[in-house]
Amino acid sequence: MSMDSPTASEIDDDQDLSAVDPDDLTDEEREAAVESEGEAEAVSYQGTDFDAEGLVRRLNRQDIVIPSFGHGDEEVELAAFQRSFVWTRPQMDRFIESLLLGFPVPGIMLVQQADKRYLVLDGQQRLRTLQAFYNGLHRKREFSLENVAEEFKGLTYKTLDPEQKRTLDNSFIQATIVKTDGSAESRESIYQIFERLNSGGTQLTPHEIRIALYPGQFVDFLGELNEIESWRHIYGSVSPRVRDHELLLRVVALYVSSEEYFRPLKRFLNTFLGRHRSLSKLPAEDIRQHFTKAITALDEAGAREYLRPPRARLNVATFDAVMVGAMRSVASAGSITPDEVKDSLKALRANREFTEATSTQTDTEENVRNRLRIATAAFAK
Repeated sequence: MSMDSPTASEIDDDQDLSAVDPDDLTDEEREAAVESEGEAEAVSYQGTDFDAEGLVRRLNRQDIVIPSFGHGDEEVELAAFQRSFVWTRPQMDRFIESLLLGFPVPGIMLVQQADKRYLVLDGQQRLRTLQAFYNGLHRKREFSLENVAEEFKGLTYKTLDPEQKRTLDNSFIQATIVKTDGSAESRESIYQIFERLNSGGTQLTPHEIRIALYPGQFVDFLGELNEIESWRHIYGSVSPRVRDHELLLRVVALYVSSEEYFRPLKRFLNTFLGRHRSLSKLPAEDIRQHFTKAITALDEAGAREYLRPPRARLNVATFDAVMVGAMRSVASAGSITPDEVKDSLKALRANREFTEATSTQTDTEENVRNRLRIATAAFAK
């Protein structure tokens, strides 16, 4: 997916600037992608070959699973997600043709869970293409080969001659199988593997990988917060790269566990989301109420101008501190008024230490704790 970048004069004030070039990572995301994650547990893996017919059989009976974005089966310890692209019909046709011709094709990577099911880490499009061709349907239409050599044009799996069918059925695709025991350490290692595979095409953001590997009720909860009208007005349009969703995770994690914060930020967020993916250990309704009251008061106080100046992205470091401070005020007093918000923001604008903590090295433990402390004190007054 690609689009031409508009000039500054073409960007609407209400538009999320992260949507202008959705294929591009921000500077912060690029830095996060190459930043050292620290120590990681070793994983075990093995190579094996699957025949095409066997892969489709396993897909059809859910022994190999390609879960949906963000929504996890409670029995699935890790979910797979590839946002990079969806194959066009010519790409799908030529993949099947390659197998019929006996050409080598790229391998796939699977994660084996404790229940022995396989989840797709890499190779989603190849597997979906195989499954669609064998089942005879693609987007509710007959899957017959079109963008191929004359000898294969118009063929479906059912109309392949016996020799062609044997060739396809017995085509082997190499697979690397990574094993996980379901622990937080094991999941973090899988995250790092996915991140290292994440190159070429449309590179995934750290949060796109995160919600692929930690699906569940918490991800759904963040999706609900992401629809709150006042939040949408302050942030802007829905981000196609789920940056708005990541910022909500950041706010909730810092609101609940700021004393546990550590660098790198992406690992802190991974740990928090992995720990609370089922939402059973979080006071979700309290968080929802505090967030809603705080963001509504911020919106009514005109905080958007401070948090997101014209022609600029939302300052996430300023926002996470302001939101945590406002939510703590709501939790303590039961509510917060727009006038109180205005007074608090005025104090923060004048605070040089707060400005420094939200403008340079914003992910250090010192700066995160400083800006949360200052914002909390400003809203407490």
